[in-house]
Amino acid sequence: MKTLADRTALVTGAASGIGRATARALAARGCRLALVDRSAEPLAALAAELQLGPRLSTHVADVSSRAAWEALTEEVLSAHGEVHLLVNNAGVTVAKSFFDHTAEDLEWVIGVNLMGVIYGCHTLLPHMLKNSVGEGHIVNISSIFGVVGVPSQTSYCASKFGVRGFTEALQEELRGTPISATVVHPGGISTRIMHNARADDAELQRNLERFFERKTLPPEAVADAIIDAVLADKPRVLVTREAYALDALKRLFPVWGNAVGVRALLKTMRMGPALDAARARVLASAPARARE
Repeated sequence: MKTLADRTALVTGAASGIGRATARALAARGCRLALVDRSAEPLAALAAELQLGPRLSTHVADVSSRAAWEALTEEVLSAHGEVHLLVNNAGVTVAKSFFDHTAEDLEWVIGVNLMGVIYGCHTLLPHMLKNSVGEGHIVNISSIFGVVGVPSQTSYCASKFGVRGFTEALQEELRGTPISATVVHPGGISTRIMHNARADDAELQRNLERFFERKTLPPEAVADAIIDAVLADKPRVLVTREAYALDALKRLFPVWGNAVGVRALLKTMRMGPALDAARARVLASAPARARE
């Protein structure tokens, strides 16, 4: 896109973290905003802060629902007429071993993180393709966990690898059209995702929370990267040094790069002892589970 001024951007997960930082950055660039989240109060607080009047609308929606996306699209088009930029940011995680995941856990993470992205693109893209300014952009937030597979994050990795593959395929289909797409792989970013995670192991969750509180970049770093990617039409963006390092390691050594990189990451995040304990518990309970 050549400019963000007077363009309409729809941002999911807009009430906190990367979504809120992106909304602020887009507002500063002159965008009209349709802000989407599952919680009304923080959306209202952000709208009051930005003070954009009719140039901003807020929408409470469950992005994992196709029906919700259809209703949301009608609301946003009614409020703004067109959508030129879609930022699929909403995300959740489960901090558990795969064996401890429930079916509901799996459906929740895949529903929000992957199907929310797919439904958003599938519902809005036909409208974006015929907008009056002749250009548009889709930004799908993956993760460095969409590049490397990390224990205790099996469902999250599945969803974020899915976002990556979906976006790369969509980019090829969009060649020759006025719409471009970017996949973003942030590393450690200071958000509340781990505080809101579903978890059974209190120690594991505390270590993850501390890492994301102390050794991470602010969400504004991702917001700035998103703005740059949209204006420069970048297909892929990495954010944070560890994201670049893990991506390079995986590219150079596809077979064992994941294991080496993840071991270093787990040491930094102090997750090793908790994961060892979870593994031992799972192995001990396996015969009993097999008989059930």
